[in-house]
Amino acid sequence: MVKRCSYFILLLLVKQTAFSQSINKIINAKEVERIEKTLSADDMRGRRAFSPEIDKAADFIAAEFKKAGLEPGNGSSFLQEFAMFHNKPVSVSGTMNGKTLDEKSVAVLSAKEALSVNQSSGFKQIVVKAHDTLPTILMKLRREGGNYLLMVDTVHRALFERIKRGSLFTPKGDIVMVLLPEEAGEYSIQYKQTVDSRPLKNVIGVLPGKSKKEEYVIFSGHYDHLGVGKANAAGDSIFNGANDDAAGTTAVIMLANYFAKQRKNERTLVFVAFTAEESGGFGSQYFSQNFNPDQVMAMFNIEMIGTDSKWGTNSAFITGYEKTDMGKILEKNLEGTDFKFYPDPYPDQQLFYRSDNATLARLGVPAHTISTSKMDSEKFYHTQEDEIETLDMNNMAAIIRAIAISSTSIVAGKDSPTRVAAESLRR
Repeated sequence: MVKRCSYFILLLLVKQTAFSQSINKIINAKEVERIEKTLSADDMRGRRAFSPEIDKAADFIAAEFKKAGLEPGNGSSFLQEFAMFHNKPVSVSGTMNGKTLDEKSVAVLSAKEALSVNQSSGFKQIVVKAHDTLPTILMKLRREGGNYLLMVDTVHRALFERIKRGSLFTPKGDIVMVLLPEEAGEYSIQYKQTVDSRPLKNVIGVLPGKSKKEEYVIFSGHYDHLGVGKANAAGDSIFNGANDDAAGTTAVIMLANYFAKQRKNERTLVFVAFTAEESGGFGSQYFSQNFNPDQVMAMFNIEMIGTDSKWGTNSAFITGYEKTDMGKILEKNLEGTDFKFYPDPYPDQQLFYRSDNATLARLGVPAHTISTSKMDSEKFYHTQEDEIETLDMNNMAAIIRAIAISSTSIVAGKDSPTRVAAESLRR
C-alpha cells in the first residue's frame, strides 16, 4: 500500500513538473520582454486614442493574434472598427400630446445631422419607468439596433442629462429620448445637430470552443495610454504606459498564444485589447454592445501587473472579489502552487469601476480585473517614468502563468462563476 501511494505521488510530481516545463516554454520572461518592449517603446508615443501610433499598436497586436493561430474576431478582421460621435445640438422643437416640448427634455442618439420624427415614423415606443435601469435598457437597444422613442420617467433626470452630454458610438439606429413620465400619443419632434466623427478600434481574436462554443470566456486589457504631454525635468514628454497597460495587453497576447497551443478549451475564448480606456472606457463599452452578456461566463481583465503587489512577488489582487465566487474558483485551481490571489486591498479607490471589466459587470457578467499595482504608492502611475525598466519581467511571467492555470476549470467548462448582481452596482 505504501509503495502504491509513493508511486502515485511520484507520478503526480512528474506530471506537475512536465506541465510546469510546458507552460514555462510558452510564458516566460524573455517573451514578456519582447512584447512589452514593443508596446511601450518611444516610437509608440504613448498610444493615445485617435493618434497614428495607436493604430500602429493595434496592427502589432493583430499580427500577434494571427501568429498565435486565433481566428479574427470581426468577420475577416482582427480589428473591431467603430467611431465616436461628438454631437452638439443646434435646434430642438416639437409637440407631444398637444403640448409644446421643452427642448431640455429631449435627447437624440443619432449620427444624423437632422432628424424629424412623429407617431407615423415607425419608432417603437418604450416607457422607462421609475424602477427601470435606463443604461441597461439603452445598452440592450443599441446592441439590437432599430429606431426607438423612449419616454423616460423624471426620476432618471441625472442619468438623462449625463447621457445627453455623452459621446455616441457608431449607432445601429436612432433613439429619441423624452424626459416625461407618460406615454406618447400624437407627437412631432425636429432635431438638428453638428456631428464630429472620430475612428477607434478594438483588437479581437477568438479561439473557438469544442463542446460549449456558445459560452465565452474573455481575456482583456487596454492598449491605449496618455500619449505625449509636457516634458518632465529629464526632458521626457512620452507617457509610455509600460505598466498601464502595455503589461495587461502583453498578458492577453501571451495567454492567447498559450491557449492556442493547448487547444483544450471547451468554451470559446475571446482575447481583446480595448482602445480608449483612458478616455472613458469607450472600447469596452462598444464591445459590450456587440456581445450577448448572457453568454459570457467570465471576464479576466488584466491591468497593471508589471510591479510587485503589496504582498511581494507571486501574488496579485482581484477587484470586486466579493461580488462573485470567481476568486474562490481561481484560488482552488492554484492550490499546490506558490501563487496567491487576494481581494482588492484598496476598496476606497473603487478600482472595480475604474477599468474595462465594469461595463460587462453592469450587465451581470462575472467580470473582474487582476492587478498588482500598489495604488496607494505607485509612484510612476500616469507619469513619463512608467517605462519598461521599472517592471519585473520574471514576476510578470509568473502572474500570467497563474492566470492561465487559475482559469483552467472555467475554460474547460467545469466551473461557472456566479453572476454579478448588476442592480447593486453603482452607475
